[in-house]
Amino acid sequence: MPPYKPNVDDVLRKHSARIERQIKGFSPVKTDYSKSYITFKKEMAPDLTRYEKWCHSLGNIVKLRVSEKDKAKIQRSLEIAHLDLEAWQPMTLSIMSFVVVFVLGLLISLAVVLIKGSLGAFPFLFFFLVIIFSLFLFYFVNGYPTRLANKWRLKASTQMVPAILYVVVYMRHTSNLEKAIAFASEHLQYPLALDFKKVFYNVKVGKFSTIKESLDNYLDTWRDYSIEFIEAFHLIEGSLYEPNNTRRISSLEKALEVVLEGVYDKMLKFTHGVRSPLTNVYMLGVVLPTLGLALLPLASAMIGDYLKFYHVFVLFNLIIPFFVFYLTDKIMLLRPGGHGESGLLERNPLYFKYKSKTPYFNAFLICLPFFILGLLPLIFQYTPLPDMLGMQKDYSFSQLGLGFVGENEMIFGFDETGKGPFGVGALFLSMLIPLGLALFFSIAYKGKTKELIKEREKTMQLEKEFNNSLFQLGNRIGTGTPPELIFGKVAESSKGLMTEDFFRRVNYNIRQMGMSVEKAIFDPRRGALIYYPSGLIATSMRILIESAKKGLKIAAVSLMSISEYVKNIQKITNRLKDMLAEIVSDMKSNMTFLAPLLSGVVVGLAAMITSILGKLNFTELQGSEAAGLSNLPTFLQLFDITKMVPPYYLQIIIGVYLIQIIFILTSTLVTVDSGEDKLEKTNKTGKNLVRGITLYFITALIATLALFILSSVVLAGL
Repeated sequence: MPPYKPNVDDVLRKHSARIERQIKGFSPVKTDYSKSYITFKKEMAPDLTRYEKWCHSLGNIVKLRVSEKDKAKIQRSLEIAHLDLEAWQPMTLSIMSFVVVFVLGLLISLAVVLIKGSLGAFPFLFFFLVIIFSLFLFYFVNGYPTRLANKWRLKASTQMVPAILYVVVYMRHTSNLEKAIAFASEHLQYPLALDFKKVFYNVKVGKFSTIKESLDNYLDTWRDYSIEFIEAFHLIEGSLYEPNNTRRISSLEKALEVVLEGVYDKMLKFTHGVRSPLTNVYMLGVVLPTLGLALLPLASAMIGDYLKFYHVFVLFNLIIPFFVFYLTDKIMLLRPGGHGESGLLERNPLYFKYKSKTPYFNAFLICLPFFILGLLPLIFQYTPLPDMLGMQKDYSFSQLGLGFVGENEMIFGFDETGKGPFGVGALFLSMLIPLGLALFFSIAYKGKTKELIKEREKTMQLEKEFNNSLFQLGNRIGTGTPPELIFGKVAESSKGLMTEDFFRRVNYNIRQMGMSVEKAIFDPRRGALIYYPSGLIATSMRILIESAKKGLKIAAVSLMSISEYVKNIQKITNRLKDMLAEIVSDMKSNMTFLAPLLSGVVVGLAAMITSILGKLNFTELQGSEAAGLSNLPTFLQLFDITKMVPPYYLQIIIGVYLIQIIFILTSTLVTVDSGEDKLEKTNKTGKNLVRGITLYFITALIATLALFILSSVVLAGL
């Protein structure tokens, strides 16, 4: 009788229990993914739940019929953004938003007419702005699901490569798709982790019968955005059916290669396509309006009553900044994922300083004197404070011992009817308002980010060195050295580098604190990772720990794969920065140098024109009619100083406009360079504000002083 030959089932029955005990790896069996998905969504996506509440309340007033074409489009966006809504609810919310704002604006306008008792008092400008705002609100709310879906995919796409990396590394040693996706969902960051939990959720609630069907349905949402992500998962699924282990591993590695190449190609395409739109936005939204500022002083003097300061305010502080923000935001939504700031910022032990409101309070106390001094002309003119203190509402320069400026020249320069202030003293004081506003944000942002940015710089340096360190880790583990021992050895061979400190922290936690490798790295109190919050390092260390449970050889190969991944990501980042270096440099220099410089000169011109018109004796000049200049009085009426936009208000509007532009463009440049990076955005905004507005303040001060003195000397004999 031939000897009994065991089949596969016999072998599995004999060894499966022992293997499972030895692996002691990740097991998703105990996790209720339906409950986990709902809880995770509420914690990580409160903005989605708020929008859902609005749709379930205001969006439920009337049920509208939506065309099948629009319904399919809206429903797809709702599913991508994980919104539990029907297609008609966002449409109803947009219409109700339009109606509410329009009716409210109409009622306020009619109230003004009734209070003033004249139809001519109807606030046409206000009502026009209400109509524009209500139309924009309808457009914005109606397209909000699509916008949320785009933002979701942009954020999720930054996690695509780590997601494939997690799945590939896990399936390298355990060919189980369900466990691999569960492992990735537990260790990825928001929002792709929520997507993977949704894959399990759809199976739990009975929408799909298998994890593969649910995964394929989810991947279909990426069909028009990231085809390489779908191809990579199809290769992973195909590896389950490979006849031997070599071909299975090859298929998994090919999946990682496909997604890396796809990200790299999309980044290159983005760098080519974004240059022209950013240049156009900058020229139309920054350079052209800044040049237009030069015409404002003369235009306000010539057209008089037709141009009020609130017209300039609406144009430069509402319409143009919104136009720039809208265009840059549309461009940034086109940015492909692949790398960006990690959510691990929240785990940094210094994160409480970033969230603290104390820097804002301290900055307000420091800048409050600037605001009070800047508002002195209005305080003296429109409040009873001067009478209470026994002071005049205005003083001349001669009363202050500065008669050489002009005997009758007033500091604030209000006329008999209270119009103004037109005085150069008021203009000097007004410069403190944008300066104080810029200093407020700069001081607050510096207080929030000063120490965190130093930690970030250490982390960035560590990431640069980490590729070689991963190679060393892989080599040492490949020789059979346990993970508990390699960190001390790698730290010894990395003296003088940033990686030395990281590995020494891990080694100290293992040897002195008695922690496991996982706790030594990821412990929320003492883990080494909290001092170096980096998605790259977290991903690498998580895979090291998980793969080491399956064997040192598997861990070594996994680290080699991560090393290749790090090298490719660094190549993408460097290539992106090289291609965008020119336009980023131009925008930054113009934002913090050219625009403030030109704006400061414009303020000086406004002061000079006002000073000239104020010093000219129009009564004597109008007597020249007898000399044959019959049209001179009519011509001189064009230059009535009381009908001008006061330089005081003009300067404040220009200063606030510059602050708004610096906020918008800094955010844009950081997004182009680093993706969604809150810390870098806050830090760079504070620095650019203090540079740009300080230059503007100095330029405006010098230009105003020089041109005012020049006009005073030239017109001294008139």
